[in-house]
Amino acid sequence: MRMRKLPWAEDFLKEQDVVIKEPAALQGKWKEMLKRDVLHLEIGCGKGDYWTKMALQYPEYGWIGVEKNNNVAALAVRKYTKQEKEKAHMRFINDDAEQLASWFAEGEIQVIHLNFSDPWPKKRAHKKRLSNQKFIAQYAKILADDGEIQMKTDNSSLFEYSIIEFQNAGWFLHDFSVDFRRVAHDEDVITEYEHRFMEKGQPIYRAIWKKHPMNEKNA
Repeated sequence: MRMRKLPWAEDFLKEQDVVIKEPAALQGKWKEMLKRDVLHLEIGCGKGDYWTKMALQYPEYGWIGVEKNNNVAALAVRKYTKQEKEKAHMRFINDDAEQLASWFAEGEIQVIHLNFSDPWPKKRAHKKRLSNQKFIAQYAKILADDGEIQMKTDNSSLFEYSIIEFQNAGWFLHDFSVDFRRVAHDEDVITEYEHRFMEKGQPIYRAIWKKHPMNEKNA
């Protein structure tokens, strides 16, 4: 279901300092700006539950959220503004992730998060999936050699598609689960959206990919 338009969203986003207006101007400078040596990037962060809560849980890392939809992006940034704890290590990009490689330098990101991405179920729309080859090629550029991609989804079809796409691109499947929440994972926050699926008894699929098998020994 398409979210209704929020008349205040566009102006609100323009007023917030956390929203980076020209992310390409910061290519290679994100760590310096956030004063963090490790950067986490969440692509398609929706209403911002994961971005805000993980940033609170891990303030030692830099957290960058990306969401192109103005309406949900505004809700995410509003959650950020209501946080009372440290926020200087957080930034937000309200733009299309197809521009990723122009925003970040090679190897600048340590962890990329893909949480409950739009499954684009129709086959002709699969090229829009965030685990499509065109996006994977960009991830390979901006991700550090010892970096990783963490994906969670409730959609089995998207999960199967993603496993094959990353395999075909030569990535190493480091971790894999077809029922991630069957045991507690305190290291990974549960968002409101994810909790809805868990209440219905629906499994959460999760995978972690690394660029090279040799990185397994450094995990």
